[in-house]
Amino acid sequence: MLRAGIVGLPNVGKSTLFNALTATRGAESANYPFSTTGTNVGVVNVPDARLEPLAKIAKTTKIVPATVEFVDIAGLARGASHGEGLGNQFLHHIRETEVIVHVVRCFEDENVIHVEETVNPRRDIETLNLELILADLAAVEKRRERTTKQVKVGDKAAKEEIATLDKLQAAFDEGKPARLAGLTDEEKARAYHLFLLTMKPMIYVANVAESDLSQPETDFIRQVREHAEGEGADHVVISAQLEADLVDLEPEERPQYLASLGVTETGLGKLIRSAYHTLGLLSYFTAGEKEARAWTIRQGAKAPEAAGAIHSDLERGFIRAEVIAYDDLIRVGSTAAAKEKGLMKLEGKEYVVQDGDVMLFRFNV
Repeated sequence: MLRAGIVGLPNVGKSTLFNALTATRGAESANYPFSTTGTNVGVVNVPDARLEPLAKIAKTTKIVPATVEFVDIAGLARGASHGEGLGNQFLHHIRETEVIVHVVRCFEDENVIHVEETVNPRRDIETLNLELILADLAAVEKRRERTTKQVKVGDKAAKEEIATLDKLQAAFDEGKPARLAGLTDEEKARAYHLFLLTMKPMIYVANVAESDLSQPETDFIRQVREHAEGEGADHVVISAQLEADLVDLEPEERPQYLASLGVTETGLGKLIRSAYHTLGLLSYFTAGEKEARAWTIRQGAKAPEAAGAIHSDLERGFIRAEVIAYDDLIRVGSTAAAKEKGLMKLEGKEYVVQDGDVMLFRFNV
């Protein structure tokens, strides 16, 4: 399951967004297992309009969507890298996630005090990112002390690691995150055990007033977009308040309410699409009388790996996969018709799974 950590400075709307996103989709929320400081987790269904038509074809009423786990990490304050505001504990929670969702305040509200007294998205982004960089710098310096001793006794691997640490430190000195340090795949492998926060991909969320969603880009949003583009990162414009309003509506009323505001997609949908894009993920489907189900795998995964997402035995005993593209199946209306028209293919171990594939695995353990 994809795990995304939601971070931000205090009073940026981070927890409002988390509560709204999770409640909207009937999430299971509880105190996070390793936290005694209020960090929460919510398991959220991935919106996918393809599942319902697929279930009708499979003649099943049970639909099982893919899920994403959102972790609401308490607000990071200036000095978090040195333990301010229990920062070290919160930084640890970020290490447990695969992608960081950085919520940036892009709205004015005199009733919500900003920790820096004024709204300035560019400054806020730099403040939080600096704390993450400083935490990573401390990890690199600590590792350097240990590795230097190994270099003195002629350890070749230690010399290579020092070169990687030098590259990382140079990036940190320039205010760049580890993901922009230009590491080779080998260097990334050497740095893996450091669990660097800034090596994780980042999605920037511009949290705007509800009225700004259908308007031309504001200066606040522009600041977020420009920073994200400078990193090669995704940015998403969301109104946490709108997402909170949706919670109070029945599911069938939500599209109409969004349309009345000139909005075509929920914040949850936009955010999950961005996470899939950022991490290079896709969905394939299985469908039968028992259920229609979505599975999440990495782009470029081959058929046995896709089978392994269901159960390791399927990957270990993989023989072949019956595969049909979702659009083809919907067009012809049944798997029987798909086979008659030659649209159902038998694929082997080298088949690269495509987004929307409907698959049935043959295996023998």
